[in-house]
Amino acid sequence: MDYQHAPLGGYWAWDPVENASFLPWLTGTAYLHSVMIQEKKGMLKVWNIVLVILTFALSIFGTFLTRSGVLSSVHTFAESSLGPLFLGFLGLILIVSFGFLFLRLPELKSQHELDALLSRESSFLVNNLLFLGIAFTTLWGTIFPLIAEAVRGVKVTVGPPFYNQVIVPIGLTLLLVTGICPLIAWRRASWANFKRNFLPPFLFSLIGLIFLFVLGMQRPLVLFTFFLLLFVASAIGLEFYRGARARRRIIGVNFSRALGGLVWRNKRRYGGYIIHLGVLLLVLAIAGGAFQVEREAHLQVGEAIELGRYRLKYEGPLAFERGDTMVVGARIAVSNAGKPLAVLVPEKRLHEGSDQPHTMAAILSSLKEDLYIILASVDDHGIAVRALINPLMMWMWIGSYVIGLGTLVVMWPEGKRSSAVGREGR
Repeated sequence: MDYQHAPLGGYWAWDPVENASFLPWLTGTAYLHSVMIQEKKGMLKVWNIVLVILTFALSIFGTFLTRSGVLSSVHTFAESSLGPLFLGFLGLILIVSFGFLFLRLPELKSQHELDALLSRESSFLVNNLLFLGIAFTTLWGTIFPLIAEAVRGVKVTVGPPFYNQVIVPIGLTLLLVTGICPLIAWRRASWANFKRNFLPPFLFSLIGLIFLFVLGMQRPLVLFTFFLLLFVASAIGLEFYRGARARRRIIGVNFSRALGGLVWRNKRRYGGYIIHLGVLLLVLAIAGGAFQVEREAHLQVGEAIELGRYRLKYEGPLAFERGDTMVVGARIAVSNAGKPLAVLVPEKRLHEGSDQPHTMAAILSSLKEDLYIILASVDDHGIAVRALINPLMMWMWIGSYVIGLGTLVVMWPEGKRSSAVGREGR
């Protein structure tokens, strides 16, 4: 058996430059959540300003890593004289920003205090701490090789195992908080209210967990991830259902119109929920990576290999010119239980003036999984190929579009509410 199970994920390599682009997203997203507490309760003013400062500073930090040449990455430029300038600019940003923040501290006092641990305010605070925990871990893993080389003169590599071991538990906790926030009350939530709101999503998720276990999913981390996905999705769905049901009762329209009106009249709230649903689809695709299988083989014309439910048969090489590019490929017939599915052509492209070929994978996509075929080499004796099955990968693309839709809803300008009510009443 030469199948290999890959770890969770597989498309994000924790490259230093990728990490640098991830950092301001984390602090910026934390700000978008905590600023709601400032709007409603007049709290966390200083905290929110700190998050804004860090977001901008981390954006400049990412530019510094990319342009200075201090890190080795396929995404960075060669070493240049711009590095010290960006580093000095970053220091200036931090000094000036925190200086002004210190001067304005008396004007930024919170108007209220946290009333109870069991409240939506507390859940937002936990949300922020988790985002910052992921940000700190990512930042530390990115700059640690630089610190180690500067202090000890030894080059150290921080690879995906470090990030996965630390960030995956934090990320799963963050996912749980995402399901708790919509259903918990502001200021103070009673235990009775807490149990009433969370019992239906919990039972639904538990039934789904048992169903997946019976189907053969027995890896604890993956099972727990799918349990959280079901819990958060059902919690958000319950929030949509309750709001639409109440609106239907009040204005007397059908459920679909009530749901549409609910979202349209509360764009920021329900647009945020739509974004959360998109994030759930991204996590679903990430969890599917735990079931990735791959195989490498050397094939001659007419030979075939089996991978999962697919049979891959090498039908022959291809070679042609496309403009200033020489293309070498291989025709591979893909079938399932004797039924032809497609003929895929993985390629290697050599551009004029370059001695490094560019590899283009051939992909067969479906909602269930993606089949990747990568051409490693081709010669007179056959081809060397690497084939992978990436389950649920299409849902990462769908999740990205759902996030975009939710963002559009949140950013859509507010109209005149009175006219909207009049139209719905008619």
